[in-house]
Amino acid sequence: MASSILIVEDEPSIAELISVNLSHEGFLPVRAFQADQAAMLMKEVLPDLIVLDWMLPGKSGIQFAKDLRNNDRTKDIPIIFLTARSEEMDKIAGLDAGADDYLTKPFSPKELVARIRAVLRRKSPQLTDEVIEINALKLDPTTHRVTFQNHDEMQKIDLGPTEFRLLRFLMANPERVHARGQLLDKVWGDHVFVEERTVDVHIKRLRAALAPVGCETMIETVRGSGYRLTRNPSLVS
Repeated sequence: MASSILIVEDEPSIAELISVNLSHEGFLPVRAFQADQAAMLMKEVLPDLIVLDWMLPGKSGIQFAKDLRNNDRTKDIPIIFLTARSEEMDKIAGLDAGADDYLTKPFSPKELVARIRAVLRRKSPQLTDEVIEINALKLDPTTHRVTFQNHDEMQKIDLGPTEFRLLRFLMANPERVHARGQLLDKVWGDHVFVEERTVDVHIKRLRAALAPVGCETMIETVRGSGYRLTRNPSLVS
């Protein structure tokens, strides 16, 4: 699934330039011309990253970034400032407001795309198309293939779409404990209303799919907390 990028930019020509370049690079751009409009869009679906101008009509980009960071629902969304304000103190203010990166105008669309990819790799590795390999288990997001290297034999693991997304997220964030609610948000998506026990059902299916290659114990249950994928599984999960 393409990563969605919310472009908050009041200059139509710049917004169009960014949107076209992101589309060509396989992203899904969404445009807003001011902070309030962006906030309305985000009530429906959260973007994977925000490209944010500083000087906007109404609420400034700086204040909007602070609002996002002070909201539990939006505090973890990566933000890249794209602005004509190029003084050192401006950059410091933008980063202090919660930005993950800061790029000044005029800008290179290729550099912006590169910075977006870098921030997503750092903040949301499950959203990139890079092959993930842990122990002998390999997941390729581009081909949607999961394989296990058993000596000289490559074994294919068949997963349903939800189990694939679940494994992709867990492999992209190894050793971290994820609550059921967090997994619902990250794997099923924001504003998808399903019960938390749904996670348990799909974890069980994922383990069953990994069992023939002996990787089911990599998915550990952390009592009272949630689940994690570990490189060094214990005997009991």
